[in-house]
Amino acid sequence: MDHKPCYIIAEIGINHNGSLEQALQLIAAAKEAGCNAVKFQKRTIEAVYSPDELARPRESVFGLTNGDLKRGLEFGMSEYTAIDSYCKSLDIDWFASCWDSEAVDFIAQFNPPFYKIASALLTDDDLLRYTREWGDIADPRSRLPNKSIILSTGMSTLEQIDHAIEVLGKDDLILLHCMSAYPAYNDELNLLTITRLYSRYNLPVGYSGHELGTVTTVAAVAIGACMIERHITLSRDLWGSDQAASLEPEELKELVRDIRFVEAALGDGIKRVYEREVPVMQKLRKHV
Repeated sequence: MDHKPCYIIAEIGINHNGSLEQALQLIAAAKEAGCNAVKFQKRTIEAVYSPDELARPRESVFGLTNGDLKRGLEFGMSEYTAIDSYCKSLDIDWFASCWDSEAVDFIAQFNPPFYKIASALLTDDDLLRYTREWGDIADPRSRLPNKSIILSTGMSTLEQIDHAIEVLGKDDLILLHCMSAYPAYNDELNLLTITRLYSRYNLPVGYSGHELGTVTTVAAVAIGACMIERHITLSRDLWGSDQAASLEPEELKELVRDIRFVEAALGDGIKRVYEREVPVMQKLRKHV
């Protein structure tokens, strides 16, 4: 899709396990790996979950109910203010998947470069419209343009994606092909969907991967993905539901390196004779 260099996002999500210190360590690891951005998840707990769901028994390091877990993992103003300051000091972008309208309002205070809609929310028309309203607002303080919206398409049919795009409109919209199992198996990734989405919608298409390893993510870039999102963890041995499908810092560093290698190797598609080929040509064709 001729969007080079590929924009690489390290998805921190909830892998910070409620620890600001751990979140800052993950940001530093993403920056060292060469990522362009880190991403979090933001929920207004009482808006997203019902009282019955919050009261449901679920043992975790935070307590004995699902509410204890969800509240323990959720960052508030003090944590995100520190995250915003730290990312600015490292010159790395940050933003968040917002699961409700209050969360969109909260993240908007930090002037994110994108608004992200998770695959689980692709069918939430009200949230799509609310996010689009924020995306269409330029920041008068810095005269920033309207914000792009990133839409993940995991666990969605083409008809559902059609409808979501109809609701959102195509302006400043980026699609991410995604397989939403954690971890995803290689024979489920269906990477050629990247080109299918591009031809169907004529929009930039990236890839959000939950598989083990990195080779298939590099393949997504070779196919044409303009944006890559992979989860990052300090260690897959840590507690947490997303840790197993995440990359450790050294793996993320290798992924970024390999993506840049592939981008350089892809070139521009124009057939030419390179200067370093000329002496070889002169030698090997001298008898022709």
